[in-house]
Amino acid sequence: MARDFSRTKRVADQIQRDLAVLIQQEVKDPRVGLVTLNAVKVSKDLSYADVYYTCMSLDDAADAKKESRKILAGAAGFLRSLLAKEMNLRVVPELRFHYDELLGEGHKMTTLINQAVQSDTKASDESENSDGEKA
Repeated sequence: MARDFSRTKRVADQIQRDLAVLIQQEVKDPRVGLVTLNAVKVSKDLSYADVYYTCMSLDDAADAKKESRKILAGAAGFLRSLLAKEMNLRVVPELRFHYDELLGEGHKMTTLINQAVQSDTKASDESENSDGEKA
């Protein structure tokens, strides 16, 4: 029976906690903006860590995504060396940053659901009014 909380999950959680602090305190580039780490997935052999993030920036959203990914990818080696000092691992996973599109998609879905509910409400109100006029 597999354990509920495997070693890779524990390592991923620790990387997420430490990396969030390191990005906030050590990455001095103002173009990055406010970075939020949503998830970290570590490979079974602990060689790679896929870091999913979102960022809030004052710039255009599309440009901000590209710029933040470029900056974080450039700082990956630096952040990995700082993680090695913090964590007690023989080999620290290589960091791969991915912009998390999930929040944007969630916002789009919420907007679509709200529009559908409004149109259904409007249609039911119109049908009630037409039924009330006939009676």
